[in-house]
Amino acid sequence: MISIKQNMGLIKRVVFGTLILMVLTSLLSCNKVEDKFVLNDNKNQVQLFKASSGALTYQIISNGKVVIDSSTIGITVNGKTLGVNSNIKLIEEDSFSTEFPLLGVKNKAVYKAKTSTFELTELNGFVWFLDFQVSDQGVAYRYRVPGAEKQIVNSEETSFKIPSNTKVWFFERNSNWKLKSHAGEWISADISKMPKISKMGPIQGLTLTLELPQGGYALLAEAALWNYSGMRLEAIGNNTFKANFTEGNKGFEIDGVIKTPWRCVLLADNLNDLVNNTMVPSLNPEPDKTLFADRSWIKPGTSVWHWWTKKFATFKDEKRMVDDAVALGLDYSMVDEGWEKWADKWETTTQLCNRANKNGIGIFLWKRSKEINFPKNDWEVMRHFLDSVQNTGAKGVKVDFMNGQTKDLIDFDEALLKKAAERKLMVNFHGCQQSAGEYRTYPNEVTREGIRGLEVNGMQEGMLTATHNAALPFTRFVAGHGDYTPIGFTNPGETTWAHQLATLVCFYSPFQCLAEGTDFLQKSQHVKPALNFIDKIPSVWDETIVLPQSKIGDLAIIARRSKNDWYLGVLNSGDATSITVNCDFLFDSDYASEVFTDDLNAPKFDISGLHPRQYFKEYNKVTLFKREIVKVTKTSTLKLDLAENGGAVVWFKSN
Repeated sequence: MISIKQNMGLIKRVVFGTLILMVLTSLLSCNKVEDKFVLNDNKNQVQLFKASSGALTYQIISNGKVVIDSSTIGITVNGKTLGVNSNIKLIEEDSFSTEFPLLGVKNKAVYKAKTSTFELTELNGFVWFLDFQVSDQGVAYRYRVPGAEKQIVNSEETSFKIPSNTKVWFFERNSNWKLKSHAGEWISADISKMPKISKMGPIQGLTLTLELPQGGYALLAEAALWNYSGMRLEAIGNNTFKANFTEGNKGFEIDGVIKTPWRCVLLADNLNDLVNNTMVPSLNPEPDKTLFADRSWIKPGTSVWHWWTKKFATFKDEKRMVDDAVALGLDYSMVDEGWEKWADKWETTTQLCNRANKNGIGIFLWKRSKEINFPKNDWEVMRHFLDSVQNTGAKGVKVDFMNGQTKDLIDFDEALLKKAAERKLMVNFHGCQQSAGEYRTYPNEVTREGIRGLEVNGMQEGMLTATHNAALPFTRFVAGHGDYTPIGFTNPGETTWAHQLATLVCFYSPFQCLAEGTDFLQKSQHVKPALNFIDKIPSVWDETIVLPQSKIGDLAIIARRSKNDWYLGVLNSGDATSITVNCDFLFDSDYASEVFTDDLNAPKFDISGLHPRQYFKEYNKVTLFKREIVKVTKTSTLKLDLAENGGAVVWFKSN
C-alpha cells in the first residue's frame, strides 16, 4: 500500500511536471512554433496544420464553407520529400498590393493580399520556406528551397481536395496533343469521375474551373511560371488532384535556389468576379523598367491571316493581304508558314514589310520553335533570327510548336520574350500551354494559343462546339489572352454567323487575328453590314461586365467597354431561346446602337465550296445574321432572339 506521505510526494511531482510543461509550451508559443495557423482576408481563410501522419496540410474556406478540403503540400528535392514531420514557424506577416496596366478584360489590374511566410525545419535541420497570399481574389502559395548548387526537383506533394458534387470544367482532346498544346474542347464532369473520365488518362492541364456545390466558383491555376516546369494535375481519387510534371520522377534541374510558381486557387462568388479576377498576372514580377521603359511599340490591334483559305501563301498572296488589311481598316497581317521558302527570303520579306509599314500595317512572321531553340552562347541562333526579323521592319513573331511545358521549354519561352523585347518585337506563342500571367512581366507577349481555336474547323478532328465557345470566357480566358482566331463564316460548324460575330466580343486578344479570308469578307453581300463593326471593335478593353443570366457552357452574355462605347456579346449553346438584356450597365447617355442577331426568318445560306477544308457536310447550311439600328439608354431592355447555337452582338455607340 502507498502511504499518505508517499501519495503527497507523487502529487507534488505531477504538479511540478505540469508546471514545467506549461512553461515550455508558453516558450514555444512565444516563438510561434505551432501545429495550426489561420490566415484570413475578409471572406477567404486558409488553415495550415500538420495532419496526424505528420504531413503538412492546408484547407481553404470561403464564405464559411470549405472550397479546398484538407490537402497535402510539400516538395521533393534531390530525392528527399520536404514537408513531412517538419517543424513550422511563422516568421513574417505583411501585406502586398499592386496596380498595373492591363491589355485585356480591363485597363488596370488591382490586387491586394495578406502575406505570410513560414520557416520549415526538417528533422535533419534543413530549413526551407513556404509563402502564402490570401486575398478577396483567392489563395496562392509557393515553395522556396535554398541551395547554392544545382538541385533536382523530383515532384511536389501539392494537392487539391475538391468538395463532393463539384462540377469540374476541363479541356479534352482524344490525342497525345492534349497536354502538348492545351488545345482541347472544354467539357465538364463531376469531380468523382475525374480519374477515369478521359481516354488520355487522369492527368489534366491547367486551368480547371470548379462550379462549387455551395454556389460560387474556384479556378485552379499557376502564376509566375519562370525557371520551372509547368504543372499539370493528376486525378488520384478521393476527389483529389495532385501536382504532376512532364519530366516524371526523374525531375528537372534548377541552378541554386528553388522558387516555385504560385499554386493558385482563384475564388469568386459569381461569374463576373471570376472573369475580372487578376490574381494570376498580379503574382508575376513587374516588367524590367529598363527593358520596357518605352512601350509605345506594343500596339494592340486586329490582323488578317491567309491560313484559313490557303495554308502556304506566296509573296504575291501576302502583298494582297496587306492591301486587304488596308481596305478592311485593320492593323496587322499575320504571315504564316511558307515565307521562308521565298527566293531571297529576307530581301523579299523586307519589301513586304516596307509596303505594309507605308500603309500603317504591321507584319508578324511565323517561325518553328525547334529551329531557334538552342541555348548555346546566350541563344545565339535565336538572336540572329530576331535580328533579321527586326531588320525587315516586321513588328512581331509567331513562334509555334513548343509542344509541351518542360522546364527547358519554359526557359525557351522567357528567352524569346526577353530577346524579342530587346529588339522591340511582339510575340505570339502557338503550340504552347495556357497562360500563367507571363504577359505582366513581358508585355510584349500580345497573345498565346493554349486554346482550342477556330483553326480546328479546318481539320478532320473538328468541329468546335457551341458549348466549348460558351465555356471559354469562364475557363481558359480567365488566366489570360488567347489566340482563338475568331470569325469563320465559311466554316462555322454548328454555330450561326451571329455567334461567330459575338466571339469578337466574348474572346479577347491584344493581337486579334481573324480567321476568315479577306476576299470573302470584302465580297460577300451577307457580311457587308458587319464590316464596320469588324473594323472598329477593339482588341483590348477598359471594363468588362458578365451579365447574371450567364452560365458556363450554356450561355455567355458579356458587356465590354472601350472609352464611352459598349459592346455586348452573346454566345448561346443548345436550343433556340430568347433573352432579355437589362442595359443598366450603360452610362447616362443616349446610344444609337447596332444590333446583330440571328436572322430566324431568312432561308439558311449554303456555304458549300466556300472553304477549302469542309470535312463536315452536315454543317453546310448556316443561319445568317440581320442588322438593326435601335435607340437605347441605361433604362432600356433589349429582347434578343437566339437561334440554336446562335448569338448576338450589340454595339452601343455613345453620342
